[in-house]
This record gives sequence, C-alpha cells and structure tokens, in this order.
Amino acid sequence: MITQNDSQQTTCAEENDYQHVPVLLNEVITGLNINPDGIYVDLTLGRAGHAQAILAKLNKGLLVGIDRDLEAIRAAKEILAKQKRLYIIRNANFKDVDLILDELNIRKVDGALLDLGVSSPQFDDPSRGFSYRYDTRLDMRMDQKQHLTAYDIINTYSEAKLAQIFKEYGDEKFAKSIAKNIVKARKIKPIETTFALVDIIKDSKPSRELRKIGHPAKQVFQALRIEVNDEYNALKEVLEKITERLNINGRLAIITFHSGEDRIVKTYFKKLAVIEGDRNSPPMDPKKLEQPKFRLVNKKAIEPSEEEIDINHRASSAKLRIIERIG
Repeated sequence: MITQNDSQQTTCAEENDYQHVPVLLNEVITGLNINPDGIYVDLTLGRAGHAQAILAKLNKGLLVGIDRDLEAIRAAKEILAKQKRLYIIRNANFKDVDLILDELNIRKVDGALLDLGVSSPQFDDPSRGFSYRYDTRLDMRMDQKQHLTAYDIINTYSEAKLAQIFKEYGDEKFAKSIAKNIVKARKIKPIETTFALVDIIKDSKPSRELRKIGHPAKQVFQALRIEVNDEYNALKEVLEKITERLNINGRLAIITFHSGEDRIVKTYFKKLAVIEGDRNSPPMDPKKLEQPKFRLVNKKAIEPSEEEIDINHRASSAKLRIIERIG
C-alpha cells in the first residue's frame, strides 16, 4: 500500500539521468537499528536515497518522508513508486514534523533521520541560485513558495547584519569587508546575480587568500543559504519536537556538513544524554540521581571513509551523530 500527497508537477534539467548517492548510507541504516514493524520519519527525503534503504528493512512498518522542495518530492515519488511497502510523503518544512504526525494520528515513532546536506540536483540546477559555479539570479530557496531570497538579503540587509551572517553562519574571516563592499556596490545598482556577488567577494579579499585552495565565495554562499532557509532555527526546533516523539529504543540519526550545524546537534544531544551535577553540591546516592532519558549511540561523530569520499567528494565534511531514547 502506498499513500502520497498531491503536489505540483515540476521539472529539473537532466534529473532523470542523475544518480543520487546518499551519504553514510550503511552507517545510517546500522545506526537506526530498524524495527521491521516500526514507524520511521525521513525528515529530509530528498531523492529518497536513504528512504529506499529504510523501506527495504521494513515489513509491516511505515516510513513518513518530508521535504520542502517540490522538485525533490516529485523525484522521490518516481523513485519510490515501485516500492511495495507502506510510505507517506509530505511537502513541508521538517520543523513542522509534529503537525504532520498529528495529522496522521501518529503519536510516537521508532526512528528518524535528518540529512542536512543540500542535494546535488539543487546545486547543479543553475536556476536555483545555490552555486557560485553558475551565473544566475540570487535565489537559494529550498521551498520556492517562500518569498525571501538571497537577492533580498544581499540588497536589503544592513551592513552589520550581513557581516554577522557571514561570520556566524560561514566562519568568513573577511565578513566585515565583504559586507561593506556589498553595501557600497548596491548603492550604484542592485546585486542581482551569483557572479556579481562572487566578484565583490573576490575584491574584498587579499590576493594571498585568493591563492588558497577552495572557492573564495564558499563561506558566504553557505551563510546566505542558511539565512534564506532559516536552517539553524529550524534545526533547533525539529530537535526538540522529534526527540519528544521517539519511542523507547527509538533512535534519531543526524548528518551535518559544517561546524555550526554539528555544534547545535552535539550540544543538544549532550543536554539530553548527560546529567551534569554541580561541583559545589554534596555527593548524592547514585540511585537518587536523575537518570537521562537518552543515550549517545556514538560519542564521537561518525565520518565517511576515504573510499566513500573518493566516490562522492561532497561527503567529505559529513558527520553522523545518533541518539537513542532509553527512558
């Protein structure tokens, strides 16, 4: 039995020829410790790479797939159409997982996956404006129904706000000079395209920096994408909601791709799994101490092997953390 929601039909150039390579696939499936009759949520369905592997482990179980990108939803539906197991797809932001589960009359789940990477088709589709490799209008929206775009941010945010975003979300060392030059340039005319922004970024950095390996606009583009899609706030919100929905022995697996995301996940997981005492308080009977309701399945983040990175270079910065509800 297959249940799907209606969604707008969209097209993506050469998408049918694209072969999605899910990151840390074996590690995710092993880490979720899947119950064949359980309920699982793929919070970032994408092109269904992880979803297919989860479904393959299910018998009478259910998979709920969520994605805010209509193109990803369409592709996932085509990929999963041959599946004989039960799944439901919803077009939504993963931070609204509680509303989706309530709609489906699902109180608890046995596992969930959150893959915070941007899929290759999104990067490789010039019209989406995610990449500094194509000269196209600044956009970067995961959900193309929303109004805020990278163009709006670059052309309306204050110099101080731009610098803050570049520094906090992109670890950009030259955030202030880039922000200053953006404001200076837009006074002459709006900054409309990715290449126009790249030129400003390059002009804002010393020549020694431009000679380093890696694209000079990478950090700024990352920061813009995070701001456009409100990724950090959405991540913090979904962490609270999905952990409350886990059954006993249920697990949450999260793949991050840069330090900011990983820091949020690591901090929240530690908060749930570690009871920290007050050094000034007298020792207590261990039996009377509050026991954590979660445990860290892996205390150190799991990273891709060299073999996986050779096959999929975009996996190089991936980190997987898994937590389990025990009480």
